[in-house]
Amino acid sequence: MTRYIDVSDVRKLVTSIGAEAFITTMADYIRADYLRWNEFEKSARVANHVPGGVIELMPTSDRTLYGFKYVNGHPKNTHVNMLTVMAFGVLAEVDSGFPVLLSEFTIMTALRTAATSALVAKVLARPDARSMALIGNGAQSEFQVLAFRAMLGIDEVRVFDIDPAATDKLIRNLSGFKGLRIVRSANAAEAVRGADIVTTATADKANATILTPQMIEPGMHINAVGGDCPGKTELHADVLKGARVIVEFEPQTRIEGDIQQLPADFPVVELWRVLSGELAGREHAAQVTVFDSVGFALEDFSALRYLRDVADARDIGRQIDLIPKPADPKNLYQFVAAAEVVAEPRFVRLTA
Repeated sequence: MTRYIDVSDVRKLVTSIGAEAFITTMADYIRADYLRWNEFEKSARVANHVPGGVIELMPTSDRTLYGFKYVNGHPKNTHVNMLTVMAFGVLAEVDSGFPVLLSEFTIMTALRTAATSALVAKVLARPDARSMALIGNGAQSEFQVLAFRAMLGIDEVRVFDIDPAATDKLIRNLSGFKGLRIVRSANAAEAVRGADIVTTATADKANATILTPQMIEPGMHINAVGGDCPGKTELHADVLKGARVIVEFEPQTRIEGDIQQLPADFPVVELWRVLSGELAGREHAAQVTVFDSVGFALEDFSALRYLRDVADARDIGRQIDLIPKPADPKNLYQFVAAAEVVAEPRFVRLTA
């Protein structure tokens, strides 16, 4: 049987555990898997670029489990009251190929993106960072704020979106969190001014310039979340040239990240090397650091592992017959044959 986790199950898990605790524990799973980097089969996601969006598959596996995520990105969807990003995920046993988990992954993607952002910021941002600018206040925004609040102690967030209704929504959703000061900004430059961390989480599939060199201050950490496919960027190329740039999986980020603007030999550092201590993240207090985040399959794998563990422990979800299990594994036809065909066979004696 396959455990099936739907939207209501994820909501039940997150609300019972608490969103900040859920994100923090998921970040521990992601960190643990990055520290096993060489145990994974790795590849860039498979992307089909379609009019107005992209549809992707993101697979990876270790010695025991195989995971993949189906995900889209259609910014135009909001005009017809649909989500820009929609996803589901699967976790299967390597030895047999049997799927043990089928899950909602739209909400989970937002949670794992936030968990990854904060995990990386813990090793790249200055230890005294307490303020963040958040440019782009759409579906990802609240998750990012909660992750940085829980894992870095961020207590002030300056917010801006070209759609004022998106900012209204964010402020309304987070108004009940004590000790969190949310400041509405008139534009991106105002939000960024004096911030310790800057998160860009915009959705348009375009080569945008959300941050310019004039907006960057010494010691900033930039968490660039929105750029995640060819032709979609958020940072001016000179911002990258003046920073230490950390990426998840370099071959994928060269195609999809903000560094797609730069020559193929522009130096970057893969995240696993920083988390393992092999290379430094931030080298000095005045250095500008950039996490050029495009989302990597290993993070979804970690989130699926965490979801499986917590759902099993709390018996959340239900078991479904996703895969047939015939008594005779060579007789799959029995599941589609008419009842009389699969009844007890009749034997006819042939005589000369």
